[in-house]
Amino acid sequence: MRVGIILPNWIGDVVMATPTLRALRKHVPAGSRIVGIMRPYVAQVLAGNPWFDDTICYSKKRSATALSGGALRRRLRDADLDTVVLLTNSLRTAWMAWRSGARERIGYSRDGRGWLLTTKLYEPRQGLRLSPLPQIDSYLNIAYAMGCPQESAQLELSTSAEDEKLADRVWQQLGLPEGKGVVVVNSGGAFGAAKDWPSEYFAELAQRIVRRNGMYVLINCGPNERENARSIVERAGDSRVVSLADQEELPIGLTKACIRRSRLLVTTDSGPRFFGVAFQRPVVTLFGPTSTRWTRTHSELEVSLSLQLDCQPCMRPTCPLHHHRCMRELTVDMVYAHVDQQLNRFATLEEAA
Repeated sequence: MRVGIILPNWIGDVVMATPTLRALRKHVPAGSRIVGIMRPYVAQVLAGNPWFDDTICYSKKRSATALSGGALRRRLRDADLDTVVLLTNSLRTAWMAWRSGARERIGYSRDGRGWLLTTKLYEPRQGLRLSPLPQIDSYLNIAYAMGCPQESAQLELSTSAEDEKLADRVWQQLGLPEGKGVVVVNSGGAFGAAKDWPSEYFAELAQRIVRRNGMYVLINCGPNERENARSIVERAGDSRVVSLADQEELPIGLTKACIRRSRLLVTTDSGPRFFGVAFQRPVVTLFGPTSTRWTRTHSELEVSLSLQLDCQPCMRPTCPLHHHRCMRELTVDMVYAHVDQQLNRFATLEEAA
């Protein structure tokens, strides 16, 4: 049996799909091959995983690391897949699955693509609107449609030796303590400015963590978030608050490794949030324009903070009312209270272990 799995494009969605990948790996007969079909950066997120026998990376334009157009179609045909599992909802990926020649194509029937599928799932609705089913459960329903038994919703990731080597270098360069003496703060996200908590709030939060809890704070950032990370460090004005902003490269694997060795993650509702849950770190997540219901992680170690204003969730990349109250009125006092609680809880868990 040869199974192709088309992975989601968003980093957080990819991590939320890991229980489904685990379920499928357990379920397919011995000797079967599972091929992961994904964007190149998704391969970085899942590096070190035990679920795929082969990978096919694709993008809109062909590159050294990804196929497109005719080359992609030929590679999918050559894989001789019996089944394609779609963890995406787009018409384009359903068309890819159909063009692969796979006899069985399993996924959600939406966006006019139902005719391209052989096994169709339907999302729950309340009237004409989609009912808020957590994404983890939505993916697992696809595994159950293939006959998989019930699977834990625990997210799962690995780091590679190279990821850990990069993190070792950061720890040495920035003078970070060994053990679990570091809180990672993730201030950015690809969705848009509406998810951002003000940098001055992050700076004040970092000050409190280092001065009241005796921890170091590492500001995580992506390539486009370097200046914001530098601003937070400058505003905090404490040598124990440092950032990744001056690292030459900022691969996804470095963020994974930094979060894996942290004591706690404070984050916006963005991809790294799910890294914390996957590595079973305590997490404090700040919600603004997005809903806690769609991306619920079922983790007892995560605290999700939302003001639940009448305008939430708007699901807009920028505040349509131009006040951004959902994040600006989420005060440092509110967030720090939960950070302190989570740090104390982690210490209790360590002592019990």
